[in-house]
Amino acid sequence: MKKYLKLFFTTLYISAFTFGGGYVIVSLMKKKFSDELHWIDDDEMLDLVAIAQSSPGAVAVNASLLVGKKIGGIVGALVAIIATIIPPFVIMTVISHFYQAFAANEFVAIALKAMQAGVLIVIADVVITLSMKIIAEKRIFPIVMIVLAFVATYFLKINLIYIILVCGFIGGISEYVHKKVVVAEKVIDTQEEIIDNQESYIENLEEKIQSLENELDQVETTDNENNGGKN
Repeated sequence: MKKYLKLFFTTLYISAFTFGGGYVIVSLMKKKFSDELHWIDDDEMLDLVAIAQSSPGAVAVNASLLVGKKIGGIVGALVAIIATIIPPFVIMTVISHFYQAFAANEFVAIALKAMQAGVLIVIADVVITLSMKIIAEKRIFPIVMIVLAFVATYFLKINLIYIILVCGFIGGISEYVHKKVVVAEKVIDTQEEIIDNQESYIENLEEKIQSLENELDQVETTDNENNGGKN
C-alpha cells in the first residue's frame, strides 16, 4: 500500500509541475523513478519511453501507464494514470473559465516563454543522458540509428510515425541478432572454460604421474643399493 501511495503522489507531483508536453514528464519520471528511487533501471526506462512514444495516445499517459505497470502491476498502472490525469484536468478546467484573462495577460505570456526555455533544457538533458547510455555500450548499430533518425526527422522532415516503425523493426532484428551473438559468445566462453579446466586437470594428472614415477625410481634405486650392499 505504501508503494502505491508513493507512486500516486510522486506521479501527481510530476504531472502537476510539468509544462511542455509528454516528453518532459518522461524526462522527470526518468530522474525520479530511475535516478532517485531506483525502481526502474536506465535500460528499462529507455524501452518504456520508446513504447510510450510509438503507441497511440498521449505520451504522458502512455508513459505513466507503462511505468506504473512495471512498478506495481495493473493496480500500479491505474494509480499512475489517475495521478497523471488529475492535475491537467483540474488546471485546464480552471483555465477554461478564465481563458480571456489569461490569454491577454502579458505576465502570463512572459512566464510561458520562460517555461519553454526550461522545457527545452530538461528534454535536452534526458536525450543526452539516454544517448550517452547507448554510446557507452559501444554498439555501432544503435548509434548509427540515432544519427539517421535525427537526420530523417530534422532535415528530411519524414513523418515521425514512419521513423518509429522502421526503427522499431530494425531495432527488433538488431536486438534479436545481438542476443543470439551474446548467447553464442557465452557458449564459446563456457566451452573454453571447460577446455581450460580439462587441460588443468590433465596437467595435474601428469604431475601426479611424474611424481609417482619419481617415487618408483627412488624405490628401485634404494632396492638396488640394498641388494648391492648384501652381495
